[in-house]
Amino acid sequence: MRQQLVQEVETTGSSLLQLLSSFSEEQINTRPFEGSWTAGQVAEHITKAGNCGIVYGNVAPSDRQPDEKVTAIKELFLNFDIQMQSPEMVLPTQDSHQKEALLQEVRQIWEKLVHAAQTVPLEDTCLDFELPGFGPFTRLEWIQFINIHTKRHIHQLEKIKARLQTA
Repeated sequence: MRQQLVQEVETTGSSLLQLLSSFSEEQINTRPFEGSWTAGQVAEHITKAGNCGIVYGNVAPSDRQPDEKVTAIKELFLNFDIQMQSPEMVLPTQDSHQKEALLQEVRQIWEKLVHAAQTVPLEDTCLDFELPGFGPFTRLEWIQFINIHTKRHIHQLEKIKARLQTA
């Protein structure tokens, strides 16, 4: 289970960095259409949501399978037909973003996530925060959530990139 998790996280991080690298400095801060985030804002949101502090927070032994909620997380967050509202604490700012600084921040967040996937006891239940509607997650589920949530935003970044190339 751990080896597969680490591989999935590494693959997602690599895809994210490759895609972000393909944006020009100007495109990072260009809004593809009214009401959309810029690529820089999406990356900022990913770094805020991807901070794996929750994984290192307070935990308790779990009384269920550590991956029990992963399917539900995937079904919700990889359903690109539904629009979601981001919690205020992970909303991006309106600031201009520097491409290299964003890439560095994403690399650092992803290194922490890979390290967590490699080292923490995955079966423990995290107690410091619950995603509304899901209840408490295990460390494995939080790592998977961050990974799956990022896949959702990779899809969004691909749409932004395509829109900017045709503009």
